[in-house]
Amino acid sequence: MNHPATPGTLAQRMRHTPYQAYSYSYPHKAAYRTLAAPASLAQLWAAQDRSALFAYIHIPFCEMRCGFCNLFAMARPSPEMVERYVAQVVQQMRVLDQVLGERQFARFALGGGTPTFLSAAQLQTLLDGARDILGIDLQTTPAGIEASPETVTPERMAVCRSMGIDRVSLGIQSFAAAEMRSLARPQQNEVVTRAIGHIREAGFPTLNLDLIYGIGGQTVQSLLASIDSALAFRPEELYLYPLYVRQHTGLGKIANRKGAASFDPIVLNQEGDSRMQLYEAARDHLRARGYVQVSMRMFRAPHAPSESGPSYCCQNDGMVGLGTGARSYTRDLHYSTDYAVGRADTIGIIDNYLALDADSFTHAHHGFALGPDEQRRRYVIQSLLTDPGLDPAAYTQRFGGDCMRDLPQLHELGELGLLEEGAVILRLNDRGYEYADTIGPWLASDDVRQLMADGGTTW
Repeated sequence: MNHPATPGTLAQRMRHTPYQAYSYSYPHKAAYRTLAAPASLAQLWAAQDRSALFAYIHIPFCEMRCGFCNLFAMARPSPEMVERYVAQVVQQMRVLDQVLGERQFARFALGGGTPTFLSAAQLQTLLDGARDILGIDLQTTPAGIEASPETVTPERMAVCRSMGIDRVSLGIQSFAAAEMRSLARPQQNEVVTRAIGHIREAGFPTLNLDLIYGIGGQTVQSLLASIDSALAFRPEELYLYPLYVRQHTGLGKIANRKGAASFDPIVLNQEGDSRMQLYEAARDHLRARGYVQVSMRMFRAPHAPSESGPSYCCQNDGMVGLGTGARSYTRDLHYSTDYAVGRADTIGIIDNYLALDADSFTHAHHGFALGPDEQRRRYVIQSLLTDPGLDPAAYTQRFGGDCMRDLPQLHELGELGLLEEGAVILRLNDRGYEYADTIGPWLASDDVRQLMADGGTTW
């Protein structure tokens, strides 16, 4: 999680850039390794509470590879590969139906990549499988799908909405053409407008729009203009992502050619790293228009529907991942296929997945075992970085200890003025959210940092 030379205390870390890593899950996938012995999924899930699971299907295909993307995805796959992939995910569903035993799902999502790269018929096949094989009641279970504007069609949206998908997350990034060129992602605003029209016409209750700040050449004025363009569509949710430039991505290659010592937006923006200034302006702009901040990245509109369906707590409940690149979470083991960013390695991993027989899906081969300390750290990180925060009483109920004694470094948050004052729940204040991408990496264990460093990844 560390930058190689970043000191260890939070105060010291905060003197560096606040943008050190997005801790969307813990431990990071770069800490996963081939397991010493394959783990039986039947035994693993038998020990897990299966009353509120999250089913996630990963679709690693896109029409184009965005310059900033370091996800497990590839552009322009062959039609044969895509068709075989859909069939293989269905086979994996049948195996997991037997492996999981009695269960209930509280959330469902298709992510990627770009799930809407699939045809309407292929989406129908996967959603039929989720309903008929896994037993997910998609009409009552909160369910989402990620999309790109170029792949949104009335036919795809009709299938998803009729099957019960109630949330579409659309990656826009910016409404400024020059900024999109800086991201190596050509996109026309007319395409965005048409895509949102299809989504609204299909009747999805929740539309989320993703924007990026820190793009080369971006100013406060241009960012706020993009936000206003997004707000014109009255999205129920809006995510603001700081730009990270990572190795093996298109922007990372640009940084390499420029001889940059690190992968950072500063190499693309001669004015320097303006992300904090952009973030603060965007946050205040959204709040002034009634949006409520849920995390450093997420803002929810006052007209957004209230959450429904079975309750789900990512700190406690399990995730069942299907498809290559998808991660599964149990309390004791996180597991997945291998991971890559480069096209050749990604294709190799997908080909390996397509060659698996049914028996191969009964065991985990690659992952990270979480002992008691790592389980506590995960709970703290996943709780602290989003609303409503870390509840010490809930922590004690889960682990039987005191979070401040188990992780004494948490005292630094209060000492540095990063928490709301007087609250029973440890909740980040505005300054705390500004440093969320410093706090997450700071809470990682030395073991996770070392595994990531050994694999060539730092947070």
